[in-house]
Amino acid sequence: MSLIALGVTGGIGAYKAVEVCRGLQKRGHEVVAVMTRSAARFVGPVTFEAITRRRVITSQWKPGLNADIEHVALADGIDLLLVAPCTANVIGKFAVGIADDFLTSLYLATRAPVLLAPAMNTNMLAHEAVQRNLQTLAARGVGVVEPGEGYLACGWIGKGRLAEPEEIVDAACRLLTPPDSLLRGRHVLVTAGPTYEDIDAVRYIGNRSSGRMGFALAEEARRRGAHVTLVAGPTRLDPPAVDEVVRVRSAAEMHAAVTAVASRADVVIMAAAVADYAPAAAASGKLAKADAPLALTLARTTDILAELGSTRARLGSATPVLVGFAAETEDVLAKAREKRKRKLVDLVVANDVSRPDRGFDAETNEVTLVGDEGEEAVPLQSKDRIAAVILDRIERLLRVRTSATAPR
Repeated sequence: MSLIALGVTGGIGAYKAVEVCRGLQKRGHEVVAVMTRSAARFVGPVTFEAITRRRVITSQWKPGLNADIEHVALADGIDLLLVAPCTANVIGKFAVGIADDFLTSLYLATRAPVLLAPAMNTNMLAHEAVQRNLQTLAARGVGVVEPGEGYLACGWIGKGRLAEPEEIVDAACRLLTPPDSLLRGRHVLVTAGPTYEDIDAVRYIGNRSSGRMGFALAEEARRRGAHVTLVAGPTRLDPPAVDEVVRVRSAAEMHAAVTAVASRADVVIMAAAVADYAPAAAASGKLAKADAPLALTLARTTDILAELGSTRARLGSATPVLVGFAAETEDVLAKAREKRKRKLVDLVVANDVSRPDRGFDAETNEVTLVGDEGEEAVPLQSKDRIAAVILDRIERLLRVRTSATAPR
């Protein structure tokens, strides 16, 4: 995860910076807001403080700031400086090296990548001075998210409105993609969420999986430059911005979706809580209530991960890398070790779902990674951070296999 300084300058688009901040957090990044004096006229600093849970920097003259020379300390700690919206005034100051407030001082002091999302009147944007300043900054390696076209706050119609928050977040995350990630350019398939197995037209068998862990894995893989296909069961959460999202409901639908993609994937991560059993036949209408007990005949569903493992073994292939999850309530590690061997997979993520602060429908997790190179305990933390640890382990597996197949 990265620390991003979000510079907010004085334009009507400042309200969209709140959505940008949220979007960055959803991608697993930490955000510290730096607001100019003019920006605070459009959006209150308390809004960003509540969202980021960090003190919002609005001035370099507050008592105590100079104890750490804060703009220098922050400049050294951030992974990206993102300014959204960025006014013509601040673009000009960046271009010529004026440092008369915290944000402009931070720009000169940091060596992190810089990304600007300009927003201004159409004529201002087209002005030769503004265009020259943007060219100067581009020559220094500063990235720019092009403004959109449409209705502007001044009443004009044209180019100059702040780009949409999701577009800005995507551009920021691309800059933060590790350049040496072994996942860059590879195809990663992730499954997430529960499956629902219909009993009749209104009832189903399901589980408490929220999809958070699978979504976090898909998002982190995308951040590392992978092409990500996400197969998601029913969940109330919005999926991350990945290359392809396939929605399914039942175990049979998930099996079909995974089978259609797995043969061309480099990595398959089965984080979904797929039902082991489903009603042998669902009633077409609603089953009527009766005084007698209701007996359901359950049939075994296809074990998707085991099928992938046996197919890979039969073909004598080392790909795709296969990762499964073992959600257990007792004998967690023993069952995870047995599962990895039986299903012929590379890595099993074991977690105890009997506790309310981890596992199903929780925002945190505590897991143990079980693989050939040993077992790695990962302490309780956010699922975003757990996802980063899992993908680090997957990259190590890819590195070993790449080395083993390299010509000597």
